[in-house]
Amino acid sequence: MNNQYLEKVVDLTNPEKNVIYNMTHEEAVNIVRSGDVEAVRKIDGQFSLISVDGKTIRMARSIGRPIRYFIAKRPAGPNLIIAERIDVIYDYLKKEGLEDQFHPSYTRMAPAHYITKIELLGCPDPNPVYSRFFTPERNRFLDENPAQIGADYIGVLYSEIKKWLQFQAKTGPIGVTFSAGIDSGSVFLLTYHALKELGESPSRLKAFTLSIDGDGADLIQARKFLAALNLDIFLEPIEVDYSSLDWKNAIKVVEDYKPLDIQSATMNLALLQGIRSRYPDWKYLIDGEGGDENLKDYPIEENPELTIRSVLNNLMLYHEGWGVESIKHSLTYSGGLSRGYMRSFTTSDILGFNGFSPYTLPNVIEISEGIPYIDMTSWDHQKLYDLKGQIVSYGIKAVTGMDMPVFQKRRFQHGAASRGAFDKLFPLKEMTYRKEFLSIYE
Repeated sequence: MNNQYLEKVVDLTNPEKNVIYNMTHEEAVNIVRSGDVEAVRKIDGQFSLISVDGKTIRMARSIGRPIRYFIAKRPAGPNLIIAERIDVIYDYLKKEGLEDQFHPSYTRMAPAHYITKIELLGCPDPNPVYSRFFTPERNRFLDENPAQIGADYIGVLYSEIKKWLQFQAKTGPIGVTFSAGIDSGSVFLLTYHALKELGESPSRLKAFTLSIDGDGADLIQARKFLAALNLDIFLEPIEVDYSSLDWKNAIKVVEDYKPLDIQSATMNLALLQGIRSRYPDWKYLIDGEGGDENLKDYPIEENPELTIRSVLNNLMLYHEGWGVESIKHSLTYSGGLSRGYMRSFTTSDILGFNGFSPYTLPNVIEISEGIPYIDMTSWDHQKLYDLKGQIVSYGIKAVTGMDMPVFQKRRFQHGAASRGAFDKLFPLKEMTYRKEFLSIYE
């Protein structure tokens, strides 16, 4: 017996954060245990699921439910710790007297849309094996009509919002984190329409818009958006002092160092802290996270690693990064929105909100990946950027009958404050953010 390894799995995640519509948590875990990728794809909702079958552990997650893991070594065998956060893993190791084995770069993030299989065999444990359970068909739309594509795309998004209202956010107020861009604007209008269609009072709804020192273009844009639809009553500005913005705290919360994600998280924390201080019991928030990734609406020119060909030729590049088999894939952080969603998940979770990002759901992504982008844009950057507004506004009109205002794209972190205040607050170099993150564990 002394020569046999004993595996130990410690699951520190919270299954109650999963939103699964078509089966119980236990049924979903059993499906993951089977390793059947087609069956896992049929799990409807957002989830992180963990199955333990002897020495074989399988994990599966959607974008909206990030999970991490770490393998510690004990004399009797390996100890796998699974949690939503790096600091939770570290705290467990300290409690067990194993913190000397820890470094944040030794933790791993399970990538979205895969079953991650780990065999706890001893020393050394083999690398995880990834099996994709979500592979949307690309270019499946034969008709290049933006109106029809929009009706299909927004129709599925609307269905997901209605399900969330019926089975999750059944009572109490609902807040939309609202910049009045295409993504948050569409989510607001669809939630408003769904409440009415379900016989619920739209008064449950508020559109929360961040303004730093009374400045920022988003608040002006939010007022224009809602005034155009006679929905001004739903706007609630959250005004925050510049002095309260803290990017170093955002790094601790998000546990990452990518500048754009930390900038976004800093502003999101300010917004959510403002909501929480005003409404101590508020629970449900819904946002437009994932909308840019779905319709490939990021300035390609700002990233020297990307070309329009790489964006349009690679399946879910903005969702998953370069893919688990590529040399650029980070085991510690995964890639794309699979990694970046921590900017939304952690900021709402740490403040006690129940957040929901319907654009990140596989059913919605599946429609967006079927759009024939190459044929519709002929590799033209501007046509690609314009396509999003066309598709979403047509879809909103088809579903709700409303004409949604469409404004020029602007990142959330740039719309909440003046440019001068933004430049004064945030460092320019990624290395500054990286050093701050590593200093947490010095």
